[in-house]
Amino acid sequence: MADPARAARMAQRIKVVVAQALGKRIKDPRVDSITITDARVTNDLQHATVYYTVFGDDQAQQGARAALEKAKGVLRSEVGRNITARLTPTLEFVPDEIPVAAGHLEELLRQAKARDAEVAALAQGAAFAGDADPYKNAEFGEEAEDDEEDFAGDDEDRFEEAGDEEADGRR
Repeated sequence: MADPARAARMAQRIKVVVAQALGKRIKDPRVDSITITDARVTNDLQHATVYYTVFGDDQAQQGARAALEKAKGVLRSEVGRNITARLTPTLEFVPDEIPVAAGHLEELLRQAKARDAEVAALAQGAAFAGDADPYKNAEFGEEAEDDEEDFAGDDEDRFEEAGDEEADGRR
């Protein structure tokens, strides 16, 4: 079993070789819109999965799939000539779903941004249902501040006393 680093290097090389072969060796016009996006090789270097995208509609995608299946033997022989391996891996072509998923995600983000803008527009002229702060009472405002200061002073005294007792105990 080969190490994963060698499999990754071979996958990168296969990706480049297949992309170049599609441009130079394959004369089928259906492969003109194909872009090779990634390749993966199993750790035993026997099987390679090549991911591709096609620019166009469903008919162009079906045509590209058929063209790749037809040219699989030529592409595999080209890969065999250009990699340094005892055995040439089998090739499997899989349409890449990442661009489709990314487009869907961008559409969702656009919708969320539009909803946020609607909420922000509604919030511009909005007012509180009651007082701005229903829990604030002007009558008790000054007394509450005085009480907080008294409690803060008590805490400091307690900490000082505890520190003095600890210091006495260590001596």
